[in-house]
Amino acid sequence: MIKYSIVVPFNNEEENVTVLYARLKQVMEQVGDSFELVLVDDGSTDRTYKLLEEVAAVDSRVLVVKLRRNFGQTSALAAGFDNASGEFILAMDGDLQHDPNEIPKFIEKLDEGYDVVSGWRKERIDNLIMRRIPSRCANWLMAKVSGVDLRDFGTTFKAYRREVIQNIPLYGEMHRFIPALASWYGASICEVPIRNMHRERGKSHYGIGRTVGVFFDLLTIRFLLKYMSRPLHFFGSLGALGMLIGSVISLTLAGIKIMHPHQNVMEVHGPMFVIGSVLIVSGIQMLAIGLLGELQVRHYFTSKHPVPYAIERMVRLRTPQEQDFSGRR
Repeated sequence: MIKYSIVVPFNNEEENVTVLYARLKQVMEQVGDSFELVLVDDGSTDRTYKLLEEVAAVDSRVLVVKLRRNFGQTSALAAGFDNASGEFILAMDGDLQHDPNEIPKFIEKLDEGYDVVSGWRKERIDNLIMRRIPSRCANWLMAKVSGVDLRDFGTTFKAYRREVIQNIPLYGEMHRFIPALASWYGASICEVPIRNMHRERGKSHYGIGRTVGVFFDLLTIRFLLKYMSRPLHFFGSLGALGMLIGSVISLTLAGIKIMHPHQNVMEVHGPMFVIGSVLIVSGIQMLAIGLLGELQVRHYFTSKHPVPYAIERMVRLRTPQEQDFSGRR
C-alpha cells in the first residue's frame, strides 16, 4: 500500500498547478516513503485540467480526478479522499498559500500516533477586518460548539489516518468540521503551527460571505454531534414538552368549564384555548418528525452512502510494470 496520499482540489488555478506539483514532488521525495498526488479539478474553466493532465502524463504517482462541474471544496476533497489509496491522507489547497515544506510536521505527528493533525495559521497575514476578526470569532464558536479545542478550523491543510477519514461523510461545507466529526468517532486530534503565505498568483476564492455561512453550519454540526444517531431524543423532548403544557392548559380550561358551566370559556379564555391546542398539535408534529428522523438514521446506517460529486474522468500514467502485466493478459 502507498503510505502517503496528498489530496489537492483545484478550481481555476492554472498559474499554480505546475509550481505546486514541483514543490510537492520535491518534498515527498525527500520524505522517502511511497506517495501519490491526488489532484482534483473541481470544474475549472481555464487551463487547470489541461495542465493537470500533462502532469499525470509524465508521473505515474499522480492521479487526476476531473469532476463534471464545480461541486465546491468539500465535494472535491471527498472525491480525492475516496480515490486516494494511501495509509495516511494529507489535504491542502492548490493556491500555494499552503507550503509543502510544512508536510514533514504533519507526518511527525502522525508517527506519534495522532489520527488527525490540523494546521494552525498562528500568524495570519490576511485583512484584519474582513478576514482575521471574523475568522477568530468563527473558530472560537466552532471550538465551543463542537467541544474540540482547535484554534483554526478553517484551513484545509490537515492530515488524517485513512480509516478515520473514510468513516466521515462529507457534503455541503463540512470539510472545516472534519476534526469535530472525527472526534465523534473517538479520533485523537492535535494542531501544528503553519505559515500563512500570501497568494503568489491567481485570484482568491474566499470572502466574508463564507464566514457568514458558518453560523448555520455550527447549528448543523451541534445537532449532528449530539443527536446524529438519536434525533427522536431531540424532537421527542420538544414534542413531549409541548404536549404536556398544552394538555395542562386544556385540562385547566375543561375544569373551569365543569365548575362554571354557564361561563363562556372561549370568550373569557380564548387565547389560552388556542395556545393549548397549538401546543398539543405541534407536540404531535415534533414527535412525528423525530420518528421520521429515526427512520432516516436507520436508512443511513444500513445503506450505501451517496457521494456529493460526479466524476467525468480519471487520468493516471501506468507504470512499465503495469503495462507489462496488461500485455501478458
